[in-house]
Amino acid sequence: MNQIIAKASLATVLSVAASLALVLMLVPSLGGVIEGSALLMATLCPMVIAFPASFYLFLQKKRLAETLAALTAAHERLARAHAELAEKARHDDMTGLLNRESFLAALKGARRRTDSGVMLIIDADHFKYINDTHGHAQGDVALSMIAEAIRGGVRAGDIVGRIGGEEFAAFLCGATRDEALMIAERIRLGVEALRFSPGEGKYLPLSVSIGAARLQPHLSWSQLMRGADSRLYEAKARGRNRVVFEEPGEQSGQAAA
Repeated sequence: MNQIIAKASLATVLSVAASLALVLMLVPSLGGVIEGSALLMATLCPMVIAFPASFYLFLQKKRLAETLAALTAAHERLARAHAELAEKARHDDMTGLLNRESFLAALKGARRRTDSGVMLIIDADHFKYINDTHGHAQGDVALSMIAEAIRGGVRAGDIVGRIGGEEFAAFLCGATRDEALMIAERIRLGVEALRFSPGEGKYLPLSVSIGAARLQPHLSWSQLMRGADSRLYEAKARGRNRVVFEEPGEQSGQAAA
């Protein structure tokens, strides 16, 4: 407010100075005589008009600036909230991994960057037993632990998502066969090492079966996922808790007890 008064006062002083200068120049040139009343009017009129007008103008300008600043801040908050909601909508609420739709969308983007890599389809073993025996809440705990082990097993830049109830997928961008087998085995062992307790001091072993298939230039994503899924069923048929790659006989891990 003090700033506004100072600015309005300065504008008034300038107006008075301009008014007096105008009177002092024009009146003599027109043959008139400058009297005290003329000087008084030349001083008072700008003061009466200029100060309130300037004060109002500067006050409105300040309010407009404050309103614009508030609108800008609100827009920034809204943009951040929108970005956070959009990011949250891309992820599975329970595990924090990409949901199925976002995983598939990320794959399309990956195809523009690479024509090589390996798809892993990862499924929790005997998960129905956990849900049926200990309840869905404990099942959710087990899934969250498995998801964390998967996240810890892949590399930065790999695409990981939860694509079904207890099923996960990871596309290992640019990975070779040997790299993919090493990563898949790291995931399998990471899950096997988890200590899951459904309560009452008991611990249940957790394990996953993993099917792997290599990306080929002629394959679509759905074909690649079907190939990995087929290897997953082979891993289940061989006793679970193992990795099966696309070629028959290429596997690692041990059957679950």
